[in-house]
Amino acid sequence: MRTMIKPLLGAAFLMLAWGGAGKDASAQGLQAPVPQTMAQAKASFAPLVHRVSPGVVNVYATRVQKMPRNPYLDDPIFRRFFGGGADQPQERVQRSLGSGVIVDPSGFVVTNHHVIEGMTEVKVALADKREFEADIVLRDPRTDLAVLKIKGSEPFKALELGDSDALEVGDLVLAVGNPFGVGQTVTSGIVSALARTQVGVSDYQFFIQTDAAINPGNSGGALIDVNGRLIGVNTAIFSQSGGSHGIGFAIPANMVKVVVASAKGGSKSVRRPWFGGKLQAVSSDLTESLGLDRPTGALVASVVDKSPAAEAGLKAGDVILSVDGQTVDDPDGFGFRFATKPLGGTASLSVLRAGKKIVMPVKLSPAPESRPRDTVVLKGRWPLAGATVMNASPAVAEEISAEIGLDGVVVADVAPGSQAAELGLKKGDVILNVDDNPVKSTRELEKLAKPRQYYWKLVVQRGGEVLTTAVGG
Repeated sequence: MRTMIKPLLGAAFLMLAWGGAGKDASAQGLQAPVPQTMAQAKASFAPLVHRVSPGVVNVYATRVQKMPRNPYLDDPIFRRFFGGGADQPQERVQRSLGSGVIVDPSGFVVTNHHVIEGMTEVKVALADKREFEADIVLRDPRTDLAVLKIKGSEPFKALELGDSDALEVGDLVLAVGNPFGVGQTVTSGIVSALARTQVGVSDYQFFIQTDAAINPGNSGGALIDVNGRLIGVNTAIFSQSGGSHGIGFAIPANMVKVVVASAKGGSKSVRRPWFGGKLQAVSSDLTESLGLDRPTGALVASVVDKSPAAEAGLKAGDVILSVDGQTVDDPDGFGFRFATKPLGGTASLSVLRAGKKIVMPVKLSPAPESRPRDTVVLKGRWPLAGATVMNASPAVAEEISAEIGLDGVVVADVAPGSQAAELGLKKGDVILNVDDNPVKSTRELEKLAKPRQYYWKLVVQRGGEVLTTAVGG
């Protein structure tokens, strides 16, 4: 029954758009409107699809992973009963499948970071079935975006990047991608909501929600407006079964533009403006005391010394209402608006302080690396083995999206299956102390990796909490 309702709704929308026939239909009660001309009867998305489909590609990513050798294979008795031996496979090929969008005729392709995460070889297949190898030129896990470069000299059909801020709820959209690996597929729908923030896919939560069918394999594909412009990159679905339930999410094109510009400029990472303040949502309990008529805006909880926020004069208790005239509903909304601003110049913040609105210019400058990060991968037989650590700085904090101070040693990565992973160490943790020895730098920490007979005493800061634990040696 539901499959019959969808085309009927689509037909009704087209008739209302044409005019005349919709009025006649309303006078006839429940009778469906009938096309009045041949042009109306042939109304279709086909011309739009024909124009944009060459700019959407399938992305195939692989990596070869070496398998640890089973020591029992050297035992002839074990091999006699259980098989295996020299011919046992020593490598495993991991594969990932997704979609991508050509955003420049020279062959730049944007896709999701999770499509190529950990992968070393990438191929893209065009709509006409031709395949090309591609290089990974930029990875940006904070936005879940990545940029590829097709290894080919010919000009490629690219899609124009639209203005996602011009979208309105109810706008018609098309989703183009490669769901379940069946081949390029087009689905239609509308913009169901804007500025969705509680999705949990990336650091910048500000998604376009659509009811156009999106399924596994659509990741990295295009969300297109009726003018054929790319207004979002499809990223996630809300589903309990793994299939489409009509709730899909796309990264807005205005964030895509920032990542693509960095890749085309030759950068391996995206440099964004640094704010230097901790924000929190305005709860309904705080609304009246802050002088607001509803819970909206981003409440400043604290400000980092010598940061752009501090230099602008922002203080704890201020409420940021807008960035360059664009409304801010919550901290995630502010994060998106501020992160999409180009470096250099200033952004104008509308701030509510003690019931009065003031305008404050904030510098758009990158986070400084106040001291060398001196990255170290911890090794040896101790609880922290397998952790990658860096000297903390504003630049490192921004890069790994961690709430850390300006000194100390921060965990940037934890190898799966390592001793650090078994300990429960997480990205963003700050290691403060090992065996009553304060840790100020990565080299100091590395020197503390000595074999122990009994136990290790560790002090770690996670968020606003300080955790102390003793681990057997």
